[in-house]
Amino acid sequence: MAERKAPAKTTSGNVAAKASSRGDVDAFLKEVRGLQPAASGRGRLIFAMDATMSRQPSWDMALGLQGDMFRTVKAVGGLDVQLVYFRGFNECQASRWVGDPDALDRLMRQVSCQGGHTQIRKVLAHARAESGKTKVNAVVYVGDAMEEDIDQLSQLAGELGLIGVPVFLFQEGHDPGVETAFREIARLTCGAYCRFDTGSAGQLRELLTAVAVYATGGRKALEDFGGETKSGAAVRLLQQLG
Repeated sequence: MAERKAPAKTTSGNVAAKASSRGDVDAFLKEVRGLQPAASGRGRLIFAMDATMSRQPSWDMALGLQGDMFRTVKAVGGLDVQLVYFRGFNECQASRWVGDPDALDRLMRQVSCQGGHTQIRKVLAHARAESGKTKVNAVVYVGDAMEEDIDQLSQLAGELGLIGVPVFLFQEGHDPGVETAFREIARLTCGAYCRFDTGSAGQLRELLTAVAVYATGGRKALEDFGGETKSGAAVRLLQQLG
């Protein structure tokens, strides 16, 4: 069987483009082009999500919680976020860097989940490429499946670890194979792994906020945040960071 060619990058800076629903993809890209680039000298966080069909409830949950990341880190110094998602047939998109919750909210509302296989490899490769342009402080990945070669993912994860880009992986569900893969990526990048339950929005809010604090101010900021708020999520992340 002939090997499928990877989708090429588009002129708008997307990771890849293979339309599975032209209308909402065009709307997403139009919104991306209209955004102003984020200011420099702030924390930079890649917020990556599996947008395949099974993920719609978690996508909706994250949409409602992402503003809390920005509000919490204002006291630390500010956060710029890049949204990355994959879905459908070889479709993987990335926004520009944005520095306010309303912009990210608009982007996320234009994305609907569609059937397809995981493309975690593209997410990790994109994070590596972005870090080569300007420092990326952390990557958040939220998903419930892993349908790729773990050795290939481990190679990319190791490269991210070498350049100091930790990946924080949040697993929905209890698939042991997914947990093994996510834990290995976290270990190789010096990041962290956590499981969350879609029935507990507060749990995911606390986890995402803790990572945002880390991306903005580093370990010291996360330690201070954990001490001030008694955040269990901060403690869990600190324990895995070593």
